[in-house]
Amino acid sequence: MQVVGYDTGYAGLSYDPAEGTTGAVEPPALLLADDGSVHRERLPPGHELAYTLGERHCVGSFDGETHDACDAGRAPYCGDHESDWPCARCTGNCDLPIDACEQEHAVYLAGFSPATFKVGVTRLGRLATRLREQGADHAAHVHSVSDGRVARRLEREIAESVPDQVRTARKVAGLNRRFDLDAWWALLGEFRVVRTFEFDYGLDLGRRPVQEVLATGTVRGAKGRLLLLERNGGTFAVDLRDLLGYELRPGATDRDLQVGLGAFE
Repeated sequence: MQVVGYDTGYAGLSYDPAEGTTGAVEPPALLLADDGSVHRERLPPGHELAYTLGERHCVGSFDGETHDACDAGRAPYCGDHESDWPCARCTGNCDLPIDACEQEHAVYLAGFSPATFKVGVTRLGRLATRLREQGADHAAHVHSVSDGRVARRLEREIAESVPDQVRTARKVAGLNRRFDLDAWWALLGEFRVVRTFEFDYGLDLGRRPVQEVLATGTVRGAKGRLLLLERNGGTFAVDLRDLLGYELRPGATDRDLQVGLGAFE
């Protein structure tokens, strides 16, 4: 059985600048392939996850139900299965290569505890989904534009003063920290804000979790693609993307996991 995908649970949300966010949030899930078929393992709070990680190799390809395995050692994707999504590195110097490019887009600012901010773009209707996928604590819709090319150009301009990426380790480091609202509102003062967002992921962490790659523990909750697992008295933050490609063996890992000094802050 191999981890071939994950679902953060936010696909059912939709956004409209006038109406706000509608739809429901679902628990995240792992997509597990076994003998060509794919099934979902939902990860609601309290779920007991009990797998040991085996070898890691290319995810292969699947259409949501049927999986075609790949034995290439490069993970999570080999050269034959790596995505060539053109928007990944787009800065607005494009010819609108996919249909989604011509849809209305939003430019947004996202904030992560305690005071890490980024700029980003997404299709307008996906804005609430995208913000939750990233695990933002606060966010602001600052521009609506006609297409993805215009959005990327605006993003590039704003990125001269606000980063357009936030590393997972920085998000983990802020999981138990209070959000700096003063710094956030100071940033927003430079923009004409369409709508603001505040997200609550139901986590009440007194200590900073340790970032790990494992599939054993009791699910405490999730924030974006970060899954929080409790194991042997410690809390661990697992980036679901880091599990892609791993073969799973039934049964909890017996690996000795260190809680780490950072968890006692």
